Amino acid sequence: MKAGPRPVPITAPEVSDLRTVRAWLDPIAARYETEQFIANDPVSVPHAFDDPIDQEIAGLFAALLAWGRRDTLLRKLHELMERMEYRPARFILDLKPTSHALEGFRHRTFSSIDALGLSLSLQQVFREYGSLEGLFAQHWNHSLATALTGFSNTLLAHVPGQPTRMRKHVARPSTGSACKRLVMFLRWMVRRGPVDLGLWRSSIGPEHLALPLDVHSGRQARAAHLLTRQTNDWKAVMELTRMCRALRPHDPAFYDFAFFGTGSAGEELGAAR
Repeated sequence: MKAGPRPVPITAPEVSDLRTVRAWLDPIAARYETEQFIANDPVSVPHAFDDPIDQEIAGLFAALLAWGRRDTLLRKLHELMERMEYRPARFILDLKPTSHALEGFRHRTFSSIDALGLSLSLQQVFREYGSLEGLFAQHWNHSLATALTGFSNTLLAHVPGQPTRMRKHVARPSTGSACKRLVMFLRWMVRRGPVDLGLWRSSIGPEHLALPLDVHSGRQARAAHLLTRQTNDWKAVMELTRMCRALRPHDPAFYDFAFFGTGSAGEELGAAR
């Protein structure tokens, strides 16, 4: 099998000089935070809608299913939106527990039963809170961990039967999880820019966001000397977020584009000094 291109190293400066790190990392992140980023990313799914409620629902499904091959993920997300007749809000509000519209849908371990359960949960959430932002705001007390745990627990509580397997799809910081997909969903909803939608204005601000963390972004963050913890858990999320907030207090999640973008482009934030 033909070997792929070797990763391109990008030399990281000493972290002790924050101005130097910022001057080095900001252009890297800005290179990927462009409209061209959208097409091959799951954020393209909520971008396809105009109504904010449609964008919230499509965004949550896109974030929670965001694992595996990108081409497969995008194909499955478009299948899901097609099953919802490209009107996710109307679909959720009109959904009956006996509906067969989602029957046969699957992406990795997320089954049609999970899709139906989460959809019925969202129906109850929208009836009670009016929006996903309304639900998040109910739990927001300037602690991201507390708010995400409350947000997830409410979603899980409204899933019929509350099956245990749903807990692997809707994560909570209280279990130590990095909550990568929900943290990414918040970035889409709260930040405003060429990629992120910036729908949520009345609850959390971008200065309170965290960094989505998985094995790939964690490797890049460690190579950039911005993360020392070796386990990709909630403590690591908080460590990386503190470093990024020191660099950019009003918008720490901006640096997600540097960590994710370089990895997807076959580059590495190299550790050479």
